[in-house]
Amino acid sequence: MRNGADGDGQPPLVQSVDRALAMLSLLADRGSAGATDLGAELGVHKSTASRLLATLEAHGLVEQLGERGTYRLGFGLVRLAGASAAQLDLSRVGREVCERLAAELDETVNLAVLDGDSAVNISQVQGSASVGVLNWVGRRTPLHATSSGKVLLAYGPAAARAALSATPLERYTPSTITDVAVLDEVLAGVREQGWAATEGELELGLNAVAAPVCAPDGRLVAALSVSAPSYRLPRDRFDDVAERLCAVATETGRQLG
Repeated sequence: MRNGADGDGQPPLVQSVDRALAMLSLLADRGSAGATDLGAELGVHKSTASRLLATLEAHGLVEQLGERGTYRLGFGLVRLAGASAAQLDLSRVGREVCERLAAELDETVNLAVLDGDSAVNISQVQGSASVGVLNWVGRRTPLHATSSGKVLLAYGPAAARAALSATPLERYTPSTITDVAVLDEVLAGVREQGWAATEGELELGLNAVAAPVCAPDGRLVAALSVSAPSYRLPRDRFDDVAERLCAVATETGRQLG
């Protein structure tokens, strides 16, 4: 065997992951089983099955029953399933909220989440007036130059702000904020007023307003935004749009809770 591959042509680590997943599937089907039976099903020695079970148990993915050596699925899987369900809920609820707001305001509405050093739009609905608007779903957008990004920075983890401050801020238009000190002041204002706005900072002539969507425990989940050409969403409309946006974002957070 070469390059650490096993007889099936898989690297040992990949093979171990494959076996661990197969073990979880077997326990899901059987309800409970011991290392000997699981090893026989997987075609491995009992000692190998025991090592895999010990690793899964350390992560809470399996647990031993009263009788030593018999295992069943653990509650760690419930936590993972809950996290997955939360994401599905966000996608479903977010789509409904975007549709309702887009119909009400007749403008483009987006829902975005924090992903590393960017905001990623996971839902977008256009109003009837939004002709020719770019589809932002799945696209990564800069945190410092978008209203959603400012919300995610202001209400998100401090590590995201620190990471952004450590790199030069890219300029997209003459209005883009590229001074970290200025951005910090803007983010402080976002936290104080409860919403963020951009005026031609990512694209000339494009304005946007965003509000945080927070779970009942206060944890930031996403940013809900409305964007439109500056002539339809001038600065003097920001307060009114933000008021409605904040109300809907708060309601959305409660639904996710």
